[in-house]
Amino acid sequence: MDYPELMPGTLLRRYKRFLADVRLDDGREVVAHCPNTGSMRAVDVPGCRVWLAPSTNPARKLAWTWELIELPQPDGTTAFASVHTGRANRIVEESLRADCLPGLSGYASLKREAVVTGARLDFRLDDPVRGTAYVEVKQVTLREADGHGYFPDAVSARGRKHLEALAALVAQGQRAVLLFCVAHGGIRDVAPAAHLDPAYAATLSRVAEAGVEVLAHGCEVEWRHGVPVAIRLGEALPVRL
Repeated sequence: MDYPELMPGTLLRRYKRFLADVRLDDGREVVAHCPNTGSMRAVDVPGCRVWLAPSTNPARKLAWTWELIELPQPDGTTAFASVHTGRANRIVEESLRADCLPGLSGYASLKREAVVTGARLDFRLDDPVRGTAYVEVKQVTLREADGHGYFPDAVSARGRKHLEALAALVAQGQRAVLLFCVAHGGIRDVAPAAHLDPAYAATLSRVAEAGVEVLAHGCEVEWRHGVPVAIRLGEALPVRL
């Protein structure tokens, strides 16, 4: 997924869930839209460098959208995290349409927002030979102090609902896949966040045993002249169930 021209700044604060104050590198202080409904645990870090997408649409209430944050790592480096949860589906869809996602390639058609009993899932893949596969995408940005990545970053009844829908499809003989899109460059594996949502962790373990496939892929940010210009799905990562 290609970014529009992004502008750098420093995060001052996030508030009212959808707003963030940012001081741009040119000194201006702006209010940016924060497109993330989650807790943003460990990625809402004032003082960190962030990247905003500008908009010239006069109908928009806010002219800026918060896309990325650069987070300090224990080894002294920084790692990016995409805070825009709406990007995860676009990143995954791009790889699916390019037929370059291992394990989910070779399907003839793709449909967004597949409605099934009890839920709406992100993708349905169909093929006359391979059959049908349902895919639900979850963006992962939580890296805890132990160095591991976790999902969710807060209690998620909706997430459990999606797991139950995937399990119901497997019981009907369909292929069902949970795909963690790991949008944090410092995360090298993913596990259910039992310390934050034990019910989700227990449900994930149960549905995985029932046949729901659980995959994880990292993301790679492409930089040009010191500016992020694109984000793509990257290598497969281990899932610790």
